[in-house]
Amino acid sequence: MKRGEIYWADLIPRSGSEQLGRRPVIIISHDVFNESPQWHSIITVPVSTSEKQSQRGPSAVFLQKGTAGLKHSSVALCHQVTTLDRSKFKERIGMLPASNLAEVESGLKAAMDLQ
Repeated sequence: MKRGEIYWADLIPRSGSEQLGRRPVIIISHDVFNESPQWHSIITVPVSTSEKQSQRGPSAVFLQKGTAGLKHSSVALCHQVTTLDRSKFKERIGMLPASNLAEVESGLKAAMDLQ
């Protein structure tokens, strides 16, 4: 697993307005953690195809259909960062191009008020 890769993951159980079910997630944790078998938690950003989610402002990053193997135009929900156990990752979809990963990083900064 590497930073910027997109995987199918099972986001169950969840509650409230958290993204739920089997969906793509973008790995955003540092590769030192991602590549260590002793590190069981991976930090991710869930991905949605909801048009409503795309209107959430700078923390919702548009990903065009075909980006990193996505079959639909999608939105990276940087305001819903979540940590998942490795067992929740099912199948690798693809790798975000550097330009898209930079947009996700900007979305994370906006969501968390980071410089």
